[in-house]
Amino acid sequence: MDFYAFPPIAAVLDTAYNAVTAVASLLTPLVGSASAAVAVIVITLLVRTALVPVGISQVKAEFTRKRLAPKLQELQLKYKKKPELLQRKTMELYAAEKASPMAGCLPTLLQVPVLSTVYGLFILGTINGHSNELLTEKLFGVELGTSLVSGPGWPGALVFVAVMAIAGVTAWFSRRNMLRNTPAQTDAVPPMMQNLTGTLSWLPFLTVAFAAIVPLAAALYLAVTTTWTLVERIVLRRRFAPA
Repeated sequence: MDFYAFPPIAAVLDTAYNAVTAVASLLTPLVGSASAAVAVIVITLLVRTALVPVGISQVKAEFTRKRLAPKLQELQLKYKKKPELLQRKTMELYAAEKASPMAGCLPTLLQVPVLSTVYGLFILGTINGHSNELLTEKLFGVELGTSLVSGPGWPGALVFVAVMAIAGVTAWFSRRNMLRNTPAQTDAVPPMMQNLTGTLSWLPFLTVAFAAIVPLAAALYLAVTTTWTLVERIVLRRRFAPA
């Protein structure tokens, strides 16, 4: 079954198609043939602006986890020989402080449907029963529905190289930032959560791999949204840092 043919999904995709084409039409007098690509960037920025409250709650949760680190150490010393009780007391502490060790996953999960929508817009020949004219739109001569693995040719591949370079540099700084702002792990933290933190620190680099296999439009979305995330996190950490 085609996921994008499911009526509610098709309706959402059609709405997104109309939004992109409308913004592209407004931008055409300014940027010409690159209007659709710029429209994707503009809509990405609008989506991320709407998600700023989620970023704020994530940064606040991060500071809460840092504040709880000494208490977690105390629990580890007290219940070191009772691992099941230690894990229960740890989760009770998080619940009492209204914090969650999984808070860092939320912004990523919220963007999955957005990326899926952008991906669908530039791989489907028809959307909700009508032809998809976005597939013929280009950026520097490369069709937005083309991926690096499909062979855009030369010098079209340079467009992908540039997008992937932006995503790679952003991923490197993002991982450094994440590790720098993660509280020290202790035996009080369940192994599953310790492993999750280490895994998540490498998550930004997945965008580089995805940028090579998804259509150029989706790669643009990934590069813009990861750069936004990095800058937003730096700004919010300074803004909401405990006195």
